[in-house]
Amino acid sequence: MRVTHIITRLVVGGAQENTVASVLGLRQKPGVEVYLISGPTTGPEGSLESEFAGAPEIFTRVPELVRPIHPLKDWLALRRLEQILREQKPDIVHTHSGKAGILGRLAARRAGVPVIIHHIHGPSFGPFQGLPANWIFTAAERYAARVTTHFICSAQAMTRIYLAAGIGQPEMFTRVFSGFQLQPFLDATNDLALRKKLGIPADAFVIGKIARLFKLKGHEDLLLAFQSALPQCPRARLLLVGDGSLRAHLENRARKLGVAEKVVFTGLVPPNEVARHIGIMDCLAHLSSREALSRALPQALAAGKPVVSYDFDGADEICLDGETGFLVRTGDIATVTQRLLQLANDAPLRERLGCRGQQFVRENFAVEKMVDAIYHLYLKLAADHGLRS
Repeated sequence: MRVTHIITRLVVGGAQENTVASVLGLRQKPGVEVYLISGPTTGPEGSLESEFAGAPEIFTRVPELVRPIHPLKDWLALRRLEQILREQKPDIVHTHSGKAGILGRLAARRAGVPVIIHHIHGPSFGPFQGLPANWIFTAAERYAARVTTHFICSAQAMTRIYLAAGIGQPEMFTRVFSGFQLQPFLDATNDLALRKKLGIPADAFVIGKIARLFKLKGHEDLLLAFQSALPQCPRARLLLVGDGSLRAHLENRARKLGVAEKVVFTGLVPPNEVARHIGIMDCLAHLSSREALSRALPQALAAGKPVVSYDFDGADEICLDGETGFLVRTGDIATVTQRLLQLANDAPLRERLGCRGQQFVRENFAVEKMVDAIYHLYLKLAADHGLRS
């Protein structure tokens, strides 16, 4: 069985790490030959292309497959993808992300690929966009759904959103949690040397966030909540792990709020260093406005750290309110502040929530479980279409 994955770009991010783990994991399964196509990896978020340095034969870069809408490049990318798929002759095409999800599925249909899967890591349409963009992306998703065999969702919330938009049928959706290597997070400790390196006192209460410094990720709301919490918890520090286009803006915002001295921007942190940084956190706050289910939430819980999250999309499928952390209505900064102070002042509560979260993640987020689920879905869909496994 030959499978080709297609993604828009391989920056450091949840959807991209999921794709890399899936491709590398599926390569170990019997009877599976896996390829990956990506557009150019650009931007300050870093690159995961080095993950394929040892297997360059499976990776193809398509320069025309860019993230922004660009009619000429989009048409060229569609033709190039179709050409590559005709050469590779995959039994299954598995697409990821918005642009690659649309063009990749259409190219797969034109190339005569029998099974076409789209992996929804987050909605490509919604009220976070302006009306014209929302209409264009919704229409494009509806059109691409006509040639889609099956959808994989990182959260059940994505199924509800897509069905409500008239995209697909209920039986076309399967939830597969975005797994990762658990052991580095299970082993994470409060590394005082790392705290010292980052200028964080040993006795500080560290509120962490792991995300690209990008719009809709909730950094500004978190800065406001942190500012409100500081008078009652002056030992608090805010640790922002990641980089992105809003770095300068957020640093300036922290200065204007008078909290810059207690906010640490780490810049880009390689994926293999994320667990070490979570180890020095006391809790994680994730105030994103949208995404299927942020990997930062289960990663923090794997390290035994409670989470505070806005109630976006699939957050309630991992942030179990009162069990693994606290779920807060999106935009309610006052309640976020209250929950952060509650965690700062109650170590036994942090321990209880963290232990429950760690147990939940052990049961649901092992990368091996994710790869197995995708592999068995491939086998089922291949059998349904009369393909040899």
